[in-house]
Formats: sequence, C-alpha cells, structure tokens
Amino acid sequence: MSNFALYMLGVVVVAGALACGAYMLSVPPGWIGVGAAVIVGFGLMGAVGRTRPPRDRR
Repeated sequence: MSNFALYMLGVVVVAGALACGAYMLSVPPGWIGVGAAVIVGFGLMGAVGRTRPPRDRR
C-alpha cells in the first residue's frame, strides 16, 4: 500500500468518526456532508504535499 493511500485512508477514518459524532449531536445532515467534504479536501491536499518526492534544488 502506498504512502498516499495510507494517508488518505487515515483521513477518511477521521472524517467518518467526526461525521458520526456530529450525527450523534443532531447536526443537520447537510452540514455533516459539508464538513466531511472539507476534511477530505484538506486531507487530499496534505497527502499530495507530504507524499510528493523532493524536488532537485540546484
């Protein structure tokens, strides 16, 4: 499993746990979807930044 896939799997687990908690607190489903999309979006940006190979600086 690649580092990118492992990172994204962790982000999805965190987003799911937070969505479950928000559901238990009776947050409207629309806002839960928005929050989950934002978390996954930030996770995607972070995964790309952390798993990109270092650039050759000359």
